[in-house]
Amino acid sequence: MKFNVKIEVMLKPGHSDPEGETTARALRELNYPIESVSVSKVYMVVLEAGSKAEAEKMADGMCRRLLANPTKDDYRFEIRETR
Repeated sequence: MKFNVKIEVMLKPGHSDPEGETTARALRELNYPIESVSVSKVYMVVLEAGSKAEAEKMADGMCRRLLANPTKDDYRFEIRETR
């Protein structure tokens, strides 16, 4: 079975987000009433797995082994079976 996996990796609270701070400053200069901006990365993955549980296990493994740094990043993912 094929699954679409959307993985979002974001900084844990308390970690510096220079890209978000720069973006917020630029938006304020354009007169948007911005309080803060946080930047995250989104990965769209299509994978083959025998079940949704297997796809979840693979997605979690991808995050732990490559996509997220456990020291500074949190992550979450959504899995949908493709037709």
